[in-house]
Amino acid sequence: MQKRYCVSTISAIPEPKQEATAAEAPASTPPFDVVVEAGRVEGRYWRDLFRYRELLLILAWRDVAVRYKQTVFGVAWVVGRPLLTVAVLTIVFGKLANLAAPGKTPYAVLVLAALLPWQLFSNSLTVSSISLVGNTSLISKVYFPRLIIPLSSLLAQLPDFFITALMLVPIMAYYGAMPVWQAVFLPPFILLALVCAAGCGLWLGALNVRFRDVGHAVPFLVQIGLYISPVGYSATLVPERWRLLYALNPLVGMIDGFRWCLIGPSADPYWPGVVLSAVISGLLLISGVWYFRRTERTFADLI
Repeated sequence: MQKRYCVSTISAIPEPKQEATAAEAPASTPPFDVVVEAGRVEGRYWRDLFRYRELLLILAWRDVAVRYKQTVFGVAWVVGRPLLTVAVLTIVFGKLANLAAPGKTPYAVLVLAALLPWQLFSNSLTVSSISLVGNTSLISKVYFPRLIIPLSSLLAQLPDFFITALMLVPIMAYYGAMPVWQAVFLPPFILLALVCAAGCGLWLGALNVRFRDVGHAVPFLVQIGLYISPVGYSATLVPERWRLLYALNPLVGMIDGFRWCLIGPSADPYWPGVVLSAVISGLLLISGVWYFRRTERTFADLI
């Protein structure tokens, strides 16, 4: 009796793949691939942040364009708002309260020199604190370092700042008080204002994702900050024994530095307060980045 065996063999031979040459590669090939891999985001976060630098510029330009889109006066708002603020503060503090500016500095110049860093800080803080909630569709659907969103909001405030700074020149010329040589030290104080705004904005922006009350509280805090910071008056009005305590507000040293750069020796700052402002701003930025990175992975679920 013969035994019969039936053996079936299934073999799959894939078709050979032809490698595309550089000339045949599609023109839309991305410069890098996004790979979903455990631990990859943590290990390469800062490298990805640099790779997405074009997205940072695109979002910043979008914020600038949307801000004045379909407005009657357009960019004229950049000039009109600070001029109106200077007029109100000059009348209230300079005329009604009869406060004096140091030396022979015109009171309007004193106020405008302080309004430059204040508006840069307050505008940056306001938009960065609500930037994550305002970009819900991006956060919930597309991967990119979320740190780009508040940073682009800060970057979008620089055009308004430089336009306002240029406006200061004819106003100072009208009052016969031209900028002094100390103006070359303005960039460090501009950077200080951005660092302070970024630190506070990262904290408030991350908290606003979880607690939407933060978005309602920020305008109120900004309004209070206008009066507890030496914008409409000189910090020299504060008694000497309270100057260091008053300088715990990082905006005090920042505003004093701006006035010194634009007005000169008659507005010498309280230098311990300037150093304290730099230290506090740096700590705010470091802690803000730490808290933002700690809570970033939960944004898509909470937003």
